[in-house]
Amino acid sequence: MSIIQDIRDKYAKVTVVLIALALIGFILTDYFQSQGRSQGGGSSASSVGSVNGRNIKFDEFLAKSEMTKNNLKAQAEQQGFPVSAALDQQAYDQTWNDEVKKLLLEDELDNLGIQVTKKEMGDVLYGPNGPQDLKSQFTDSATGQYNGARAKQAVDEMLKAKETSPEIRERKLSFLNYIDQLEQQRKTDKYVSLLANSTNVPRWYVEKQNADASMMAKVSYVSETYASIPDSSIKIEDKEIADYINKHKDVYKQGESRTISYVAFSAAPSTVDTTAANSKATVLKAEFDTTAEVQTFLLNQGVNNYYPGYISGKTIQIAGKDSIFRTPVGSIYGPYLDGGSYVLAKMEGVKQMADTAKVRHILISTQTRDSATAYKLIDSLRTAIAKGSNFDSLTAQFSEDPGSKDKGGVYENVFSGQMTPLFNDYIFLNPVGSKGIVKTDFGYHYIEILSQKGNGPGYKIAYLPTKITASKETEDIAMENAMKFSGESKDAKAFDANYEKTWKAKGYNKLIAPGISPTASEIQNLGISRMFVKSIYDASLGEVLKPESIDDKYVVATVTDIQKEGPMSVASARQYVEPMLRNKKKAEMLKQKIGKVTTLEAAATALGGKQIVMADSLRIEGGSSNAALGYEPKVFGAAFNQANKGKVISEPLAGVNGVYVVRVEDITTTPVTNGDVASQRKAQEQQMRQQVGNPQGRYYPINTLRFAANIKDKRGKLL
Repeated sequence: MSIIQDIRDKYAKVTVVLIALALIGFILTDYFQSQGRSQGGGSSASSVGSVNGRNIKFDEFLAKSEMTKNNLKAQAEQQGFPVSAALDQQAYDQTWNDEVKKLLLEDELDNLGIQVTKKEMGDVLYGPNGPQDLKSQFTDSATGQYNGARAKQAVDEMLKAKETSPEIRERKLSFLNYIDQLEQQRKTDKYVSLLANSTNVPRWYVEKQNADASMMAKVSYVSETYASIPDSSIKIEDKEIADYINKHKDVYKQGESRTISYVAFSAAPSTVDTTAANSKATVLKAEFDTTAEVQTFLLNQGVNNYYPGYISGKTIQIAGKDSIFRTPVGSIYGPYLDGGSYVLAKMEGVKQMADTAKVRHILISTQTRDSATAYKLIDSLRTAIAKGSNFDSLTAQFSEDPGSKDKGGVYENVFSGQMTPLFNDYIFLNPVGSKGIVKTDFGYHYIEILSQKGNGPGYKIAYLPTKITASKETEDIAMENAMKFSGESKDAKAFDANYEKTWKAKGYNKLIAPGISPTASEIQNLGISRMFVKSIYDASLGEVLKPESIDDKYVVATVTDIQKEGPMSVASARQYVEPMLRNKKKAEMLKQKIGKVTTLEAAATALGGKQIVMADSLRIEGGSSNAALGYEPKVFGAAFNQANKGKVISEPLAGVNGVYVVRVEDITTTPVTNGDVASQRKAQEQQMRQQVGNPQGRYYPINTLRFAANIKDKRGKLL
């Protein structure tokens, strides 16, 4: 339990399960799979996919995904973020990636003999560099040092506890999963470090780099750009693109995907619905104004996030706050529009208060004992402290708030609204040095205010929102329109014709959603609906789907493209391949125009009197790019070929931007200023190690294993 709670939910209780999760973090991977996973197992029908022929079992994948989802949800709630349906997909993706990574590494780790011993695992958990989530719970407030012995004692007690409830079993399982994750990460770190530290930059390689860097070329050239020939004059046939794709299959490959055209019929609140919400809020205003029991009134209206404490005006960030702050105590401001609601704000009080506070406290919980017993104990602690007993010692012995117990009961930089209301008001409305007993939903607190910062008006405000919702009539109209459009569109051709004839003039838009993967749950610009994606994959090309409700709209779609896993289709690859093939044809046309190369002057004449240009300071280290030439690797390659020195290149060069006729005037060298070879080797090796160790980098070993692996993902058909 922690006394810090979400200000939007006074009645939320921090359960025992969340205590365990706060202790061990939110990393969950099934520990009990570690013994049998290397065998693969399970038929294809019971697996959600495979890595190099080894299956990921469906039921175990679901169990892990559910645990991951619960932890992601707990994280979001603790951090004040909204919980959305996207968590399902996030949990599936995270679990899938974890399982793929495990299977990819297993053979590598076994072949290399990489292990983590029991003693080493103990050092991982309880050594001076223990995991952050344990360190945050068991760091001594007096010394600032992680107390691994206390952490081990707490963990051992948790694991030895009898499983008298599902919560205790869940806590144990979560921690075992956590240990497994730490072990896997330790093995991964060893594997990556082994490869990173094996990198070597040969001396000859650095010397060659230095020699290349010292070279400087001077060339004269005549060129003609591809833009001189209109694109419309060059036709690229489908067969040409298909042949190119077949020759470059590794480059032009794609995953399975589908594309839809769709029309969305909005069921969002209409102007009439908005007016109705405003009218409802206005009617409630009189009753809200006269009620003596604000909290009860709000609960009866479905509002359960009332915060009956004072919050600094500097902290409050709401629509129309300046007008609300000017509202006299006891009066109501509104209704005013805030997001999707009309809100009434009742000013209950204004007081001067600090911006932040530093406090310490001892909590005696009323969750495990009756109120009278709890008060008697906290009162005895107050007396003991008044007589000189050490606050830190009593906190360590008696306090039942794990969020502060190991820090001497201290909370620093507390903002108003961060604590429960009664705790909040005590620490912000009393002067520094005040000590006293406060009762909250968690129990009795003995509090001391250590310091405060800032000063300004604080406000106690009750908010009554009236959500603007779509009426049944609005919903019915949207659904009827969608059903009508769907019923009149039997196939893709009818879909397009029906839209153009009837619905376009009514202001509806026909849009496209491309590249929908089989495992997706969200479609860009539409929203989250896993069922809709499954319907798209159940449909055939050109089929019109039944109306689907997504967020505040009804969607009618038709499947316009189906891409199988493998080489790109001609249609998909055309945008990438066609420009290259077109330039290749243009290059041949320009070469024919130039004819046989003899001199630059003759080439310039053949190209219609083009000017001869000189580039006198080309360098290899410039990356095949020059201010005059641009990016032209072929020209640079010819310029630094010693065999071409003093000559005109016998063939026109088909470059990136056009065709070039080049004469290499001279190739010289300049002094090397990059430093000694030993230092260069050391710097380059360090850079390579960093690249190998970067999970986002192209040289990260696991990314390489994944690229080379045979991975089959069947989640789209099963989830």
